[in-house]
Amino acid sequence: MSIDLVKEDSKYDVAITGGGLAGLAQAILLARAGYRIILFEKEKFPFHRVCGEYISLESWDFLVRLGVDLPSLQLPIIKKLEVTTINGKCMKQPLPLGGFGISRYLLDSILADIAKQAGVTLMENTRVDSIEFNGAEFIISTPGKIFNASIACGSYGKRSNLDIKWKRPFTIASKNKLNNYIGVKYHVRGNFPGDTIALHTFQNGYCGIGKIENDKYNLCYLTTASNLKKSNGSILQMEESILYKNPFLKEIFSSAEKCPGEPVTISQISFDKKTSVENHVLMAGDAAGMITPLCGNGMSMALYGAKLAVENIDLFLRGKISRKRMEEQYARQWQSQFSRRLLMGRRIQRLSGNPLLMNLFISAGNSFTPFTQWLIGQTHGKPF
Repeated sequence: MSIDLVKEDSKYDVAITGGGLAGLAQAILLARAGYRIILFEKEKFPFHRVCGEYISLESWDFLVRLGVDLPSLQLPIIKKLEVTTINGKCMKQPLPLGGFGISRYLLDSILADIAKQAGVTLMENTRVDSIEFNGAEFIISTPGKIFNASIACGSYGKRSNLDIKWKRPFTIASKNKLNNYIGVKYHVRGNFPGDTIALHTFQNGYCGIGKIENDKYNLCYLTTASNLKKSNGSILQMEESILYKNPFLKEIFSSAEKCPGEPVTISQISFDKKTSVENHVLMAGDAAGMITPLCGNGMSMALYGAKLAVENIDLFLRGKISRKRMEEQYARQWQSQFSRRLLMGRRIQRLSGNPLLMNLFISAGNSFTPFTQWLIGQTHGKPF
């Protein structure tokens, strides 16, 4: 094969780094529009991720349009919210729109298969070392090969080697209450409500539990790295000495049957502000901005952000708008849709780690339901 043919074989309309919800949704939509798409994922599907695995019903129709046969999966529909505190206080409220539970192991795998069927070149077990823009196109370097693309998208999640390489501000910020979290996820079985997403708070953290497919439950918590340090780096010790102070959590962990291969963990989680365009790369999902997990809307944000990115990319590739306008328009739309949700999420995050404030919040929520419903609405959107 000649050098020219090798180069031609490495050229794409759009190169996407990261095979999460945002990346896979972008790839499917763009491939269906007739573009040549390559997607890089450093893992091999299917695999587990640290995630609450609750999706707002605002995303249901969009996922169905992508090709996910949600009705046939018989997923649990979640219509209730429960929040508890360390001293045993509890608030129960209906969820205005509701959601459904599905593991990322299952959903990402389904979307990856749909992407392949749509003609996406899916590069699994492939790390992207660098993405460089030369003024006309992007040069994407992997350990084995170099690729070229007219557009580059970053949907690689909470933190990557690219963020560090680009010195994105959140990677070099001093450690604070918004940028030094760890996440831990289990899949468990037990006798828990199937129509409820429960959030149980503890000192400097909270734990969510909700039903997913096959009568399993997602048990996922977020806490500060300092809590783990206090527990000599032991997750089990941290759970027993800190999480168990909430009586609801002690009962859940004591009665739940953990599935094999658990837990899955992640560190250095940051909720600091990020940009939706970095070095001309369009960011989506957690790479663009991460809403606090207790708001339960990160997955829907990733999907909607992908939709916005695709609409602008399509206009650029058809010659309708310039690259500059594409970037500015996407950044503006992203801010318009998500900045308020992220701001509210950061405020709730600070509230959740303080037992005294949480007690006051629970009391207010039980006494004044419209306030709680309003607060939930501030972190969610409408069906798209």
